[in-house]
Amino acid sequence: MEDEEGPEYGKPDFVLLDQVTMEDFMRNLQLRFEKGRIYTYIGEVLVSVNPYQELPLYGPEAIARYQGRELYERPPHLYAVANAAYKAMKHRSRDTCIVISGESGAGKTEASKHIMQYIAAVTNPSQRAEVERVKDVLLKSTCVLEAFGNARTNRNHNSSRFGKYMDINFDFKGDPIGGHIHSYLLEKVGSLGSSSSTWVKETSTPSTNC
Repeated sequence: MEDEEGPEYGKPDFVLLDQVTMEDFMRNLQLRFEKGRIYTYIGEVLVSVNPYQELPLYGPEAIARYQGRELYERPPHLYAVANAAYKAMKHRSRDTCIVISGESGAGKTEASKHIMQYIAAVTNPSQRAEVERVKDVLLKSTCVLEAFGNARTNRNHNSSRFGKYMDINFDFKGDPIGGHIHSYLLEKVGSLGSSSSTWVKETSTPSTNC
């Protein structure tokens, strides 16, 4: 993965565009995508384009480049967002949230997986299994939920009807000690009463209540 962002890759942050129009926005997004840059910032927001293929953007070497860095020290990346959220949680001793939004097939579950991969890599080695366990439950719950049926939309004939809210719980040292996953039926507009949940903790085996 390249560490530098040159003009041939377009603007790494959309706020740097000379003109903020939809045409310029899409042109910059397409240029970066064609150059293998699937991530672009809008301030502290990260825009991701699903390449539908494996790219050499992840793994231990990439994690080491982003660990402990400030958000804009490296090219836009999910690891930078995960690092910023983790640092903020530790330094401020407050809850931190990362919102992942997009249409069905946009890569939301994959993004969640890479964020947890980063958290697992930078925490106490003895506690990494907890993050891996939460990640496995998240991935396995996706196929279970889709068995209940997806919905047809104008853009997608197999759009997911479910959203997920996932907690990773940390101790005072910043090490993960468990997690909680809620899955909501998005058709229940104005009410989150229809949900299933999975609880993961150090002393129990993950179970799903549907």
